[in-house]
Amino acid sequence: MEKTKNRWLIALSAVGIHISIGSVYAWSVYTKPLTEQFNWELTDVQLTFSIAILFLGLSAAFLGHFVEKYGPRTSGILSACFFGVGIAGSGLAILLENIYLLYVFYGVFGGIGLGVGYITPVSTLVKWFPDRRGLATGLAIMGFGFAAMISSPIINFLINSVGLMYTFFILGASYFVIIICSAQYLAPPKKGWVPAGFDNKAGDVKAKVSKDLAQLTANEAIKTKRFWYLWIMLFINITCGIAIISVASPMAQEFVGMSAAAAATMVGLIGVFNGAGRIAWASFSDYIGRTNTYTAFFLIQIIAFFALPSITHIVLFQVVLFIAITCYGGGFASIPAYIGDMFGTKQLSAIHGYILTAWAAAGLVGPILTAWLRETTGSYQSMLYIFSAMFIVAFITTFLVRIDVHRLRKQQDLNITDKKAAS
Repeated sequence: MEKTKNRWLIALSAVGIHISIGSVYAWSVYTKPLTEQFNWELTDVQLTFSIAILFLGLSAAFLGHFVEKYGPRTSGILSACFFGVGIAGSGLAILLENIYLLYVFYGVFGGIGLGVGYITPVSTLVKWFPDRRGLATGLAIMGFGFAAMISSPIINFLINSVGLMYTFFILGASYFVIIICSAQYLAPPKKGWVPAGFDNKAGDVKAKVSKDLAQLTANEAIKTKRFWYLWIMLFINITCGIAIISVASPMAQEFVGMSAAAAATMVGLIGVFNGAGRIAWASFSDYIGRTNTYTAFFLIQIIAFFALPSITHIVLFQVVLFIAITCYGGGFASIPAYIGDMFGTKQLSAIHGYILTAWAAAGLVGPILTAWLRETTGSYQSMLYIFSAMFIVAFITTFLVRIDVHRLRKQQDLNITDKKAAS
C-alpha cells in the first residue's frame, strides 16, 4: 500500500514556495543600487515592483484553472520556471543596462511565477487540513509575509559581495531549486482521506468540514453576491494596508516626531507584525469563524486609523499601528479558508485566483491614492480619515455576507425538509 504523505510536510513544502516568491517584498533593497549604478529615476525603478504585483493578480486569475487541472506539483514546477527565469533574467537586464528588459523579466515573468506559486499550495492545504483550514493556509502565507525579512539581508550581502548582476543570477537559480524541490512533495490527499482521530471526533470535526456553504466551480462562484463581497473586503483591506506601509516612516516622523533612524526600525518591525498577523489571525479564525474575523479586522482598523492622527506618544503610536498591520496580514492568510467555507474545495485555487485580482487592483490604487491625498491635503491626517471611512464600508459588507449566508442556509434547510417530506 502507498504510504500516506505527512500533512505537516505538505505545509512545510508550501512555506518553501512562499518564502521564495515572497522575496518580491524585498524589492526596495534593489532600488538604491539600481538608481545609483544606472542613474535611473526612482519612479521608473519602482514601476518594476508594481508590474510584478499586477501580473501576480492577473496570472493568479487566469492560471487558477491550470492549477486545478494539473495539480500542485506541475503548477509548482511552472512557478519555479517563471520565477527563476524572471529573477535570473533580471541579471541579463543589468548586463545590458536595459530597464525595459527588467520590466519584462522581473515584472512580467517574475510576476507570473508569483501568481502561480501563491495559489499553488492553497487548495491542497485546505484538503489536508479540513479541521484547521486557517492554521494551514496561515502557515504558508506567513512565509510570504516573513520572506522580506529573511531575503533582505541576503540580497544586500550579495550586492555588496558580487554586484547586482550576479546577485540576480544566484538568487534566480536558488529560488528555482527551492521551489522545484518544495513542489515535489505537494499532492492532494486520496479521496476519502481524513486526519488521524477524525472518526473518533465525528461530531466536532465533521461539523466543521460539512459547514461549507456550497461546492461551486470558479465560474459559478463569481456569479454570486458573496464572491464580490469578499472581493470588496479584500480590496479595501489591501489598499489601505499597502498605503499605510508605504508612508509609515514619514507619517511617524510627522505625527509623533520620530527620528528617521527610529522610523526605519519601526518599518522593519512592521514586517514582523505583518507576518505574525497572518498565522495568528488565520489560526484564530478556525475558532471564531471567518466572517467574525473580518468583522474584527475592520472594527480594529476603523478605531486605529481614526486614533493615529491624535496620538502623540511614540510607543502608543507604534502599538496601534502594529495592531492594524496584523489585520492587514491576517486578511491575506484568512481569505483561502474563507473561500473554502463559502464555495467549497471543488475549484478553490481558481476562485482564489479570481479574488486575488483585488490585490492587483489595490497594488495600483493604494500608492496612487496615498500620493494624491498627500499632495492635495498636505497631511497624512485626512488620508487616515478617508481610509477609516473605507473600512466602515468593509465593516458593513461583513454583515451583508452574514445576511446572504443566512438566506442560503435557510433555503438549504427548507430543501432538506421538502426532500424528507417527499420521501
